[in-house]
Amino acid sequence: MSSKVLFGFHAVGVRLKTAPQSVIEVYYEATRRDARMRQFLERAKEANVRLIEADALRIAKLAGTHGHQGVAARVEPVQQARSLDDLLDAVEGPPLLLVLDGVTDPHNLGACLRVADGAGAHAVIAPKDHAVGLNATVAKVASGAAETVPYFMVTNLARTLGELKERNIWCIGTSDDAPRTLFQADLKAPVALVLGAEGAGMRQLTRKTCDELVSIPMRGAVESLNVSVASGICLYEALRQRS
Repeated sequence: MSSKVLFGFHAVGVRLKTAPQSVIEVYYEATRRDARMRQFLERAKEANVRLIEADALRIAKLAGTHGHQGVAARVEPVQQARSLDDLLDAVEGPPLLLVLDGVTDPHNLGACLRVADGAGAHAVIAPKDHAVGLNATVAKVASGAAETVPYFMVTNLARTLGELKERNIWCIGTSDDAPRTLFQADLKAPVALVLGAEGAGMRQLTRKTCDELVSIPMRGAVESLNVSVASGICLYEALRQRS
């Protein structure tokens, strides 16, 4: 398996904490001597990883961006659940899944993964087409959640939703024109929350495949929310109902 690059204090720090053996080497900007860098280097030394001094330009070339905070790491992929079926077989209690139909902005995906981690979602599912993969920008925005939340890209989203239904997982889609609100839905049962892309919303077939549609109440002038904000509201309402 080929190595990949993580950058930023959060993304690299979470990998050092959760799977230090997978870190091949860490590059750090030697001219940064602030408290955050000192703490980071202490953690890296405790994890016994190889540390390499580098200048900002070399780290930027490795990370593919200048927004790397002076830290990048080459890492081996961490073995997550090989398939959605494997993951669902291992889940204890009612599954909570986030399904994203056509999220193409890496910043939005990163934020969705971060909120999925925070709310304890078991996985995020997206179609292989009309979606963004787990690139370095996603990992940076996700602040480590790209490492902890399984992300499954499936060939046929409608078929996957059908398979979830066969497992008695209720598929709830979000739509501005739904008759009931999110707060009226029962999210304590096994549930997959389905959200559409920025602007376009869910595709027609995805919408039809959902068991139920709900809306997020909007009291102001704007008609819709960013997909990562909407994901946060939906997942934390599920967490609230389950607590």
